[in-house]
Amino acid sequence: MNTTIILFVACGFIVGFALAFLIKGKIATRRIQAAKEEAVLLIKDAKRRSATLLKEAQLEAKDRLFKMKSEFDTETKETRSDLKKREQRLLHKEETIEKKMEQFEKREQEISKKERVAQQKSDVLAKREKKYHDLIEEQKQQLEKISSLTADQAKELLIRAMENEARHEGAKLIKRIENETNEQADRKAKKIIATAIQRYAGDYVAERTVSVVNLPSDEMKGRIIGREGRNIRALEAATGIDLIIDDTPEAVILSGFNPVRREVARLSLMKLISDGRIHPARNEDVVKKVEKEVGVAIKEAGEQAAFDLGVHGMHSELVKYIGQLKFRSSYAQNVLQHSIEVGFLAGIMASELGLKVKLARRMGLLHDIGKAIDHEVEGPHAVIGSNLAKKHGESSKIVHAIAAHHEDVPPITVYDLLVQAADGLSGARPGARKELLENYIKRLEDLEGIANAFKGVSNTYAIQAGRELRVIVESEKISDEETTLLSRDIVKKIEESLTFPGQIKVMVIRETRAIEYANK
Repeated sequence: MNTTIILFVACGFIVGFALAFLIKGKIATRRIQAAKEEAVLLIKDAKRRSATLLKEAQLEAKDRLFKMKSEFDTETKETRSDLKKREQRLLHKEETIEKKMEQFEKREQEISKKERVAQQKSDVLAKREKKYHDLIEEQKQQLEKISSLTADQAKELLIRAMENEARHEGAKLIKRIENETNEQADRKAKKIIATAIQRYAGDYVAERTVSVVNLPSDEMKGRIIGREGRNIRALEAATGIDLIIDDTPEAVILSGFNPVRREVARLSLMKLISDGRIHPARNEDVVKKVEKEVGVAIKEAGEQAAFDLGVHGMHSELVKYIGQLKFRSSYAQNVLQHSIEVGFLAGIMASELGLKVKLARRMGLLHDIGKAIDHEVEGPHAVIGSNLAKKHGESSKIVHAIAAHHEDVPPITVYDLLVQAADGLSGARPGARKELLENYIKRLEDLEGIANAFKGVSNTYAIQAGRELRVIVESEKISDEETTLLSRDIVKKIEESLTFPGQIKVMVIRETRAIEYANK
């Protein structure tokens, strides 16, 4: 029974396995078939897609080929057009060159023709020149025989005649030009100068070259001298100034080249006299104290001058030198006051001319700065002053204006001329400067002597304190036109020979008088 069951189960298992295998085989077959169908579909789809892509690629390639062809055609067309234009230009240039070559050939032929003609004319001219030269030589010989003059003598006479004629015509021309230009120039200059003088009137301070100290009594002279002259020697050694004690009642004269030292000596002596204690040690102490006081006064004077003129940013050493000018005089005119006056005048004239006022004032204030140390340094004070200004940082314009104010160097700017004019105005105004009678008379005699040395001058008169020279000439020897040249020659001679402040006017007078007498 069990065996039967087992067999039956085994048979069932085998049958089931066979059925399962068959079913599995059918399923697998179906799957394979489905996969084949799917693969066929995929292949068809791939072929369809590839065909589409191929068509698209072909279309794109055709499109690109068309664009490239269009671009190539366009470029080719442009290139051809450009080449055509160039070809036309070249053809035009060739035509132009050919025309020019033809013109050059024609010109060359014409030039050759003209050269031949010119050579023929040159030959003719050479023959004529030789003929004329021979004729001139023959005429010269005949003239020499007739006139009894050589060619050189005749030439000299001709040159003299031409020179006199040229001088005559030149004098007439100079006179005419001066008459045309001087009216306006003088009017403008006078206006500017008058304005400057009206707007500034400087105080005048007369300084003497020696200082005098008044004494309370003549007994003080002995105390100043001291035992065996010790006191006076100590004072002279400390101050560098000579003390002159003579018969002048109740006075001591201080003499020295340095005005600052002379002022120190004057103040020191006055303090010693008022104190009454006069001995060598005391003298030295007082001199040292006074030197400090004078130094402060010098600095203050320089600062005040700069402040009055509105000049700023100046080196302290220059300010000190300006202050020292307070103790310096020229023709008895105080140099510091003169410098301030020149600064104001230069500034006013610069204002009238539309120039820089502060620059002109600075130049005017510094123009005589060299006089502060000209007793210590050799050379003209203008050159010394320009070197000082350059050393202490002043501009090149200011340095040149200082050097040029007495024409030690030639003036080159309008500021140089303004400083010269202001300096002349300040020194030439009435009462500004004083000089000794002997020097005054000598200067007048020198002026008259210079003018009298010229030919044709009959009389000369120096008037207006030597600021005007009137020259009377002989009408038979000097013409009206020659008077202009004579005045210029006299002015040049005066400028070369004399030193003077301001300016000198030279007036040449020519007069013709016809005198007849009526008798009965």
